Amino acid sequence: MKCCSVAVLAVVLLALAGVAEGQSKALRPDPSLVDMPDDPALPRVLLIGDSISMDYTVPVRRLLDGRANVHRVPMNGSTTVVGLENLSAWLGDKKWDVIHFNWGLHDLTVLLGQGGLKNDGSHLVPLDQYQKNLEELGRRLKLTGATLVWATTTPVPSADVAILYRKSSDAIAYNAVARKIMEENGIAIDDLYSFALPRLGTIQKPANVHFTDAGSEELAKQVAASILAALKTRNRD
Repeated sequence: MKCCSVAVLAVVLLALAGVAEGQSKALRPDPSLVDMPDDPALPRVLLIGDSISMDYTVPVRRLLDGRANVHRVPMNGSTTVVGLENLSAWLGDKKWDVIHFNWGLHDLTVLLGQGGLKNDGSHLVPLDQYQKNLEELGRRLKLTGATLVWATTTPVPSADVAILYRKSSDAIAYNAVARKIMEENGIAIDDLYSFALPRLGTIQKPANVHFTDAGSEELAKQVAASILAALKTRNRD
């Protein structure tokens, strides 16, 4: 009987240890949201974007190690509305040399209708409002004196999504509006949409707007290259 009691106790302890480990993992912050100390000899870079950018933040930091201090906003950048509400806090009071930014994937989300059976056709941020918001965000970002790089919104797969519904055609439409704004304001464009589109089958998760780990690494290479190009332009100026 004593042996059985010990065995039961061992099972309980193992179960509790598993729960504790799971809770510990849940409490660990996303590594992309952990701010990094500055090397004062290096330029300062800020990444602004949603979970797509969160996934390429750490690889970008690694690729630019010793060449730039790479920071990002301390949350999912979400919609342009969230951007307008939080931009001042995100920018802080320190100088930025390059700001690489994107909004769009959350703005173009179509909320599901009652019961999740069909969408009601309305976007989280309608295209005309997205344009106004992005124009204001661009204006405020230019005031920082940083060299700006706009990242186009990555492709939306043609597949049903269980919770949030997005359309491939909306990614194209929202990107077109954003491109016009950036071109009119002389802001460089990192065309992640065109970069990702021909290789979606190998770098994007199935029926998902997110990318595999290897896919995020590929995006990071493109982002890091665009940041280095912006830094070179800044040094020439």
